[in-house]
Amino acid sequence: MVTVFRVEAIDDRIAEAVRRLVPQLSAALPLPSREALARMAASPSAALFCAETGGEVAGMLSLAWYDVPSGRCAWIEDVVVDAAARGRGAGRALVEAALERCGVLSCFGEIFTCGEVGRGKDEPRIFEEALRFLGTQKSETVVFEDALYAIQTAKEAGFPVAAVYDSHEKGQAQVRALADVYLENLAQLDKLRELLPA
Repeated sequence: MVTVFRVEAIDDRIAEAVRRLVPQLSAALPLPSREALARMAASPSAALFCAETGGEVAGMLSLAWYDVPSGRCAWIEDVVVDAAARGRGAGRALVEAALERCGVLSCFGEIFTCGEVGRGKDEPRIFEEALRFLGTQKSETVVFEDALYAIQTAKEAGFPVAAVYDSHEKGQAQVRALADVYLENLAQLDKLRELLPA
């Protein structure tokens, strides 16, 4: 069974889990200091969620938000599940907890995770599964991605791709060149009109 909790304070267990999980997210990322993690845990506009299985922290997810006149904007970052725990529902549980925290979980008909489909985004299976669920034409099903390798996969599989800026992605020039639409942020969603038939 997977249990998800919001981290309220950074103890040795959480610090060790972050040290173990961040390199699985990307070997290029520096490890955050304990002080940086403590600031995040205390932040009124961010949250660190952890998934626990068998008494061990098996995954984590970061959620950040801010308010604007039209409502609350939020985004999910740094979703990672330990390689030894993948395929057991931790990724889904983390995403569902974050979407529930934002009050939008009911807006999603389905959630697809790499662990559940059994393949990473270096293969098109997760995009194909979502396409089957939606029942739409591939040419009218836009994949939103921020990682170059996943954008390449979706493009090679024939999907239109809206690339979303990610400060961790070092290949931004390649991302821009490969994507059908490039979004600096999700406030630019009106650019999607360029992708879809009139």
